[in-house]
Amino acid sequence: MQKIVILIGLGQLGRVFAGGLLKTGHVVVPVNRGDDLNAVAARWPEPDLVLVSVAEVDLHPVLAALPVAWKDCLGLLQNELLPRDWQAHEIEDPSVIAVWFEKKPGKESQPLLSSPVYGPQAERLVAALASIELPAHTLPDADALMWELVRKNLYILTTNIAGLETAGDVGTLRDQHNVLLAAVANDVLDVQEWLSGEQLDRASLMSGLLEAIAADPQHGCAGRSAPLRLKRALHHADVAGLAIPELRRIAGAHGIE
Repeated sequence: MQKIVILIGLGQLGRVFAGGLLKTGHVVVPVNRGDDLNAVAARWPEPDLVLVSVAEVDLHPVLAALPVAWKDCLGLLQNELLPRDWQAHEIEDPSVIAVWFEKKPGKESQPLLSSPVYGPQAERLVAALASIELPAHTLPDADALMWELVRKNLYILTTNIAGLETAGDVGTLRDQHNVLLAAVANDVLDVQEWLSGEQLDRASLMSGLLEAIAADPQHGCAGRSAPLRLKRALHHADVAGLAIPELRRIAGAHGIE
């Protein structure tokens, strides 16, 4: 019996997962931007997994258009992801992975940490990554997933936004700009706490951030998406009525509204 995976999004990460899934015996059905999801679902109504590998800004339009028949076998891997994102589309129990490897054009995938996975298809995704020598592991419960998602968001947002000020790599940010790092991280956690609706264990999350930095100190800070990440954080803070003084200072210094 064929094992079918619908892969929505064929960027760098999507191709990595496609390779692992193919290697573990799956038939991968690619879906490109603009394809009619309902037409694809009419042909493949009961896949084993529907893996959404689109950018953060494209996630909600894809989930809004997702055929009902696919909602019970969904997999998500975006940055800046929290339960509210899938719950807004009446999706209850997706398989979610916090990706801790980087894939850039023309280069091999580079893992920082083992990528944690939770949900019904967790073992399938772990096995797919293991087949291409990328470390991953399953999580015991939804609380562990929440911590991992916030930890990944904290790393991405803190290093990107602080990097607007410092440029350079994350090791230099940690070693030479630790006051800035702490101030940005504190503001980011204020936003994450509001988005998650939970009181977060800030001490353990900060330890998790430093662990990720130590895994690859030469990793660059601010990518091209940094201004957009800061704008999204400002929007959330404005809705929530959060002060986030360091993020607002950086935004002002760089003309970001």
